[in-house]
Amino acid sequence: MDTLADLLDGVRARGAVFTRTVMSPQWSLRFASGAQLTLVVALDGRVWITPSGSEPIEVGSGDIAVLRGPDPYTVSEDLASPPRQVITSADYCARTARAVAGGGPAADPRTCGAGEAGSALLISGAYEGRSGISDRLLDALPDLLVVPERDSDRALLTLVAQELRRDKPGQQAVLDRLLDLLLVSTLRAWFDRPQNHAPAWYRATDDSVVASALRLMHDHPAHPWTVATLAAKVGSSRSGLARRFTRHVGEPPMTYLATWRVALAADLLRDTDATVNSIARRVGYSNAFALSVAFKRCRGITPTQHRAAALRTRELNT
Repeated sequence: MDTLADLLDGVRARGAVFTRTVMSPQWSLRFASGAQLTLVVALDGRVWITPSGSEPIEVGSGDIAVLRGPDPYTVSEDLASPPRQVITSADYCARTARAVAGGGPAADPRTCGAGEAGSALLISGAYEGRSGISDRLLDALPDLLVVPERDSDRALLTLVAQELRRDKPGQQAVLDRLLDLLLVSTLRAWFDRPQNHAPAWYRATDDSVVASALRLMHDHPAHPWTVATLAAKVGSSRSGLARRFTRHVGEPPMTYLATWRVALAADLLRDTDATVNSIARRVGYSNAFALSVAFKRCRGITPTQHRAAALRTRELNT
């Protein structure tokens, strides 16, 4: 059972905003693209990343930072330097474009900061729009996580840096897949560090009975599961499965199933135009009312309110 693979299976970068930024001394940038997830790497020098409403974190050369959106954040060389530029999804390299339009030298592909000597080289890749990122995965992540260089895949970072400067047929597809690979590699490295207290579903593969039960619920969420039917399928007693599942996952089987169904419904409400009633049946509830009761119990809002909030977020970031 590989829950992380399940959660990442639908994540696909499409037209990912992937850039390298060359910055001069005392630089500071405010990123406000509204992306669900952003990866930031300082290839040269150390930087400070300050999420909205959180304390700044220093990121060393070669470290990989992952920021959970859609709130803006600041990346700077010095905390005392106010942001000199606000970067949105439609305005990643405006200063470079203006310099080239005015007769300045053309930058390498996907490079911001034309004509600058540069004291720092920053690489950023953002997941924007409908990229299939599960709410259950986002809920397991802090606003900002950092994987140090010693735990990151340096060869992959080198490949990303090389591909960013190329402009060949199919280049965007290459960059999209590289961003996906970099995200998976980084999250795996972060979850594997004991001090990060990975969610129980990430560690649950230690018990084959629990792993089999999880696989059944993930593969067939709409099945009318009970603890008894799950136990029969995995070759365990009802009480034995309940005890082992709770110990490894941190909650009883039926509680986990309810939150998993609601998480699937939340993704479908955000990423499709399907009716609430059809989504309810798809994830294991008899009708829209039953889903609404479970959804409000888990998330404090109704499915309709969740869909409306997701729509407002998309409109604000387009």
